[in-house]
Order: sequence, then C-alpha cells, then structure tokens
Amino acid sequence: MTGERREAGGLLPSADEGWFPVATGESGASVFHDVKASRYAKVVPLAAADELAAERDRIIWLGSVGLPAASVVEWRLTDEGACLVTSAVAGVPADRLAADELRSAWPGIVGAVRALHDLAVSECPFSRELAEMMMLARDTVATGRVQPEFLPVDLQDVPPSTILDRIESELQQRSAQESRDRVVCHGDLCLPNVLVDPETMRVTGMIDLGRLGRADPYADIALLLANARETWRDESSARQADREFAESYGISLDSERQRFYLLLDPLTWPG
Repeated sequence: MTGERREAGGLLPSADEGWFPVATGESGASVFHDVKASRYAKVVPLAAADELAAERDRIIWLGSVGLPAASVVEWRLTDEGACLVTSAVAGVPADRLAADELRSAWPGIVGAVRALHDLAVSECPFSRELAEMMMLARDTVATGRVQPEFLPVDLQDVPPSTILDRIESELQQRSAQESRDRVVCHGDLCLPNVLVDPETMRVTGMIDLGRLGRADPYADIALLLANARETWRDESSARQADREFAESYGISLDSERQRFYLLLDPLTWPG
C-alpha cells in the first residue's frame, strides 16, 4: 500500500484492492481512483468532513433533478476523517481536448451550462451567493492565505488587499445583479470539471460539485471562458468562442462583470 493510501487509514473501502492516488486537493483532500470498479474516493481529515458532506449532498441533489453527474456510492465518517465514494463519470476532462476538439465540443458545453442555469433556482437548497463569498474572501485576505498563482497573471504581484478593495467598490452593483439574475451555478466551472465523450464530443457530466449553489451566472461564465483561453490557439479564436457562447447562451457578455468574478474567485480558495 502506498504512503497516501496508508494515510487514508480505514476510510477507503476495501483498501487492499485497486485504489490508486490521483490527486491531492483543497483542505488536505486526497483523491483515489479504483479503475476496475469505475469509482473515485475523496478522503479528508475530520476538520473538513462537513465540507465533504456538503459536496455529497450536492451530488445527490443534481442527480435528482435529472442532470448527468456522478452518483454517491458510499459515505464513511470516523474519528479520523471522512470518505466520499462516487461512481466515475464517463468521458475525458475537457481541458485534455485539443483546440479543434474543444471547438467541436463547445456547443455541447454551452448547452450543458445553460441546462444547469435553467434549473429552478427556488428549488436549489444550496447557496454560494456574494454575501457568503465576500465573507470568505475577506477572511482569506485578512489571514494572508491568498494563493497568488490563482490570480490573473497581471495581478499576481498586486497586494490582495488592493484587489479586495476593488471588489468591495463594485459590491453593491454586483449584489443587485445577482439578486436579479440568480441561477444554479456549478461554482468551479473550469474545463477539468466538464467531462466529454471523446468520440461524440458530447458532455457526459460535471464533477467537483462542492461549490454548487445559487449565484450570479457570471460566477460560472467568467471562469469557463477564462479557462478555455488556455486551450484556444490565439486571442482571435478565444474571442470567437466567447461570441459563440454568448449567442448560444442568450446574453451579451459584460466584460466588467466577468472581471469582477475573476478577481473574487481566487480570494475564496484559502491556502
């Protein structure tokens, strides 16, 4: 058994079988893959158990409203920590697609985002609204836990307090927009969290749902379009993809609103 599996202790089900570590995530989370059984396990220390339980509940809820997602296979909670086992979602993460492949998958990705945002927001029991995100951002900045590499490149040398001040200056306007346009958001809508069938280029599901909840649609849109720029060959291709997204989604993109959420999001991932 590897060191990481040993540290997972008795939390991994059938720990003597085919679990292999694939990633280490936020809050000390470790992720394992059982290829043979087509399942994943996320293991966290006890201090992060409530956060993992919230992700579990979001996975169950999204499946209950008919959108493709993983299913919860098992939940374990001990004095040492918690383990969430989910079924694997077929497909490959969209960030692994080449530019031409992502172009083919793009209409389906936009459609999947639209389907998520079209869910009845009044029936979503989860929130990641601005009031909550701002509390987290203020705490992250005050305690010096901002991870600079998560910020836009042009701001990585700017003091986080300066970035927070800019966000605060727009908060009243953005809160009014959120109140008017609130939808069910993924909360971390980047390409690695969108799975695509490599043969058909259709979206097979979304993963990493720990931040799913009621929010401004731009909380998702800004992240997705910014992250996709890492795949497009040049700025012209990125702008064309943005136009196609806006046309298919049914909006006129607001660049200032996008920028606001690209500034806020990195302040809500404390290191």
